[in-house]
Amino acid sequence: MYQTFSALADPTRFAIVDRLLKQGEKSAGELGALADISAPAISRHLKVLREAEIIRQDIRAQSRIYSINPDAMRKIGIWIEETRQFWDSSLDRLERAIEREVSK
Repeated sequence: MYQTFSALADPTRFAIVDRLLKQGEKSAGELGALADISAPAISRHLKVLREAEIIRQDIRAQSRIYSINPDAMRKIGIWIEETRQFWDSSLDRLERAIEREVSK
């Protein structure tokens, strides 16, 4: 998961993923219009997202079409849910401990 969250930590890459989630597959050119950056820079961002397996690339004729990898989104969702459950449980234990201390 480290590689996934590291890739998403960059605002441009996060915006690319957000756009793909909301609007579906897009070409590299369409994604490049998202930010005022050069074509080589958008290519580097897309490469990082592909290597983290967050997005997929499909080659159609001379175009590269990018889409979200559903498995990556599922893994992120599972991690978030497990982390939420851990913190909910931990905070519940902390609350009970504080209540015991206050009532002494």
